[in-house]
Amino acid sequence: MLTDRQKIILQILVDDYILTAEPVGSRTISKRPDVSISPATIRNEMADLEEMGYLEQPHTSAGRIPSQKGYRFYVDHLLRPSEAPDYDPHDLRVEILQKIDQMEQVVQQSATILSSLTNYTAIVLGPKVMTTKLRQIQLVPLLDRKAVAIIVMDNGHVENRMVTIPDGVEVESITRFIELLNRKLVGVPVPELKARLHSEIANELQRYSQQFESAMLLFDQMTEVQDPEQSKVYLGGTTKILNQPEFRTVEKLKPLLDMFEQTDDLIRLIDLAHHKPGIQIRIGAENDHETFHNCSLITATYTIEGKPVGTIGVVGPTRMDYARTIAVMQGLANNLSVLLTHLYK
Repeated sequence: MLTDRQKIILQILVDDYILTAEPVGSRTISKRPDVSISPATIRNEMADLEEMGYLEQPHTSAGRIPSQKGYRFYVDHLLRPSEAPDYDPHDLRVEILQKIDQMEQVVQQSATILSSLTNYTAIVLGPKVMTTKLRQIQLVPLLDRKAVAIIVMDNGHVENRMVTIPDGVEVESITRFIELLNRKLVGVPVPELKARLHSEIANELQRYSQQFESAMLLFDQMTEVQDPEQSKVYLGGTTKILNQPEFRTVEKLKPLLDMFEQTDDLIRLIDLAHHKPGIQIRIGAENDHETFHNCSLITATYTIEGKPVGTIGVVGPTRMDYARTIAVMQGLANNLSVLLTHLYK
């Protein structure tokens, strides 16, 4: 267990390294006005911290930098999110509302906002449809027997598609058919819509024998929802990784940029936190994918009516400004949940 003095030295060293990206020496720490420890004592304590695995010395004559173990101790025991730089959650909500007015756009735009607030690359996983259920179907007739079908899921996902009203379906019957669909299909999981349509709905529709086949053609068009296994990934500030000195070499940068193009890998990496409450922090090798072993990944889930539906995350160096990033992540996740719930209702 670290002594109080070792904790102070470790916290100061991590804070300074986060700001400068340069190894921190004992004289740098001793010159701080809030430190009353001699350089010799600090050197001894830093040597002990290095021996215990909390610090690393990249060069013989240089100062120390935090190790992955040091970052983990800092995040778990020394970080005080309440001391993170202030920002107004109301301003964050206003910024989102000014830029977007549709649910999917809210999620997509949040990646850009998150990146601009943290100065790191942001990854946002859109609402999953795999386990979602139908909430409502609407059909808005247009001209020339065209109509817009609106399918709303219980996770807030909305699909709009143009459909053709078959000649055998009378326009005045559409309202009655939509009522039937909502009565029978609301609450049905998306993957089961087709099967339920051709069993329960087909049986009841046969009462309207003259319009049965035409109505089924219309319903088939309306219930063609997207692949339930496919989640959407939105990136914000991909090139901001270039601002970090740790990734200015091609050897370290290229694998990350390649990874940002691998949607399936990103989904697996980010989605690990989907059902976990609160902020999740993975430092270095704690990330499953080797490409992220030089990075820290911070994620948080967002919800609709309290149900987790997606994940926001930022990727940066292990020398990340954890306090500010956590505060921004929590604020954005909360506001995103409020806005999506409002739009959903």
